[in-house]
Amino acid sequence: MNEAADMNGDTGALLVITTIDDGDVASALAREAVEQRLAACVHILVPGRSVYLWQGQVEEAAEQTLLLKTSAERYQALETWLAARHPYETPEIIAVPISAGLADYTDWIRECTR
Repeated sequence: MNEAADMNGDTGALLVITTIDDGDVASALAREAVEQRLAACVHILVPGRSVYLWQGQVEEAAEQTLLLKTSAERYQALETWLAARHPYETPEIIAVPISAGLADYTDWIRECTR
């Protein structure tokens, strides 16, 4: 990690979060994102329960959370790709900057997504 990144807390890496109610789709999206170098790694969490407001109604669903690690440079391509392939009408796609982390790991994320 370069000196400027250390000083301003910007590693150039992002954690992107999405949820999906189908385990097979989650696995397929994870594999394709890594194969296309849109993400260095995708961690699929065990199904959890989501409670949310949708079209004026409170809904509940079992969903898997995907944690995609990518670079800031590749985020827009990842978002566009994920939105086009995601089965939800309005998918959760949230990017959180990784402001600190093991330099070797955040460097690896950026390298894998070039």
